Amino acid sequence: MPHASSVIDVRTLQADEYGDVSSSLPLNRLAKPAGEYLIAWEGPAAVGHAHIDWSLDPPELQDVFVLAAHRRLGVATALTEAAEAHVAGTGGRVLALTVSVSNAPAKALYRKLGYVRTAEPPRRVQGTVQLRSGPLEVDDTLLTFEKRL
Repeated sequence: MPHASSVIDVRTLQADEYGDVSSSLPLNRLAKPAGEYLIAWEGPAAVGHAHIDWSLDPPELQDVFVLAAHRRLGVATALTEAAEAHVAGTGGRVLALTVSVSNAPAKALYRKLGYVRTAEPPRRVQGTVQLRSGPLEVDDTLLTFEKRL
């Protein structure tokens, strides 16, 4: 059972880790050529991930996921802060993200970390999204947030 005091190490996913990590985490954006995953590790176990899409301006934090047993323990915060440091380390000055209008925990986390809503209006997303795990039907409204780094 994870503890709130557990040490979480976040680092970029390496090609030789794909097999091990994808057996426990849904790396749905792995095939995106202009992106990279950051993986949260608790010891030898991959417990969460976040994707940075470098093809967007500003870069966008996407696909933040934490295993259920590790939620509410700071893993998403560690992933977000690592993404911010990674983007800033490449000279980036802003990190963007979108979150479902109905995802109150995520909106609260990002606000706590200093993200603010942009002037972009809520965006309705409908249709089929093709993920590595197969098609996913989507019907959601997304809000855009940004943080100056």
